[in-house]
Amino acid sequence: MSGTLVLVRHGQSEWNLKNLFTGWQDVPLTDKGVSEARAAGQRLKAKGLRFDLCFTSALTRAQNTLKLILDELGQTGLPETRDQALNERHYGDLTGLNKDDARKKFGEEQVHIWRRSFDVPPPGGESLKDTLARSLPYYMHMIQPHVLDGKTVLVAAHGNSLRSLIMAIEGLTPEQILKRELETGVPVVYRLKANSLPASVDVLHA
Repeated sequence: MSGTLVLVRHGQSEWNLKNLFTGWQDVPLTDKGVSEARAAGQRLKAKGLRFDLCFTSALTRAQNTLKLILDELGQTGLPETRDQALNERHYGDLTGLNKDDARKKFGEEQVHIWRRSFDVPPPGGESLKDTLARSLPYYMHMIQPHVLDGKTVLVAAHGNSLRSLIMAIEGLTPEQILKRELETGVPVVYRLKANSLPASVDVLHA
């Protein structure tokens, strides 16, 4: 048996609440997002998890989620690495648009393709394949070695960057990962085997 990897999508942000395409726009958590992050920390604490190090993106909604989780765990001061490789998918020209307004502007089918295809990016933005191309090498080189060394690692990031990691960890196809929804503030706990495949997966719902 190797180590433990915990992935948490940040709590609800102000633009999540407003149904806007957020991407790399740096927006704060809502009060609900703060509560979701604290609840994630409480559920991890109830599982008795003690972390050795943690990773997050260059965006404050993920960084603050991580901070709130560690506050609840009483594990502040852990080694923390921030990198834009873990940032949310960049939505390009869609950034800041309400999703309903985007459908009116570009057409429902086109917006659906941009949101739910694996390799078709919106204008000026990234596809999930593009997001995978930056987040997966970072995971393989910077995060996974610590887990395989037996450490317990926490990653607080974003829906699409975490989807990229899950796709690799679970060996999912592009079609399968597009159907995977990640709830805000809900930890996913992987215990990895020495071959980097999951021995178990535990989703810590409320």
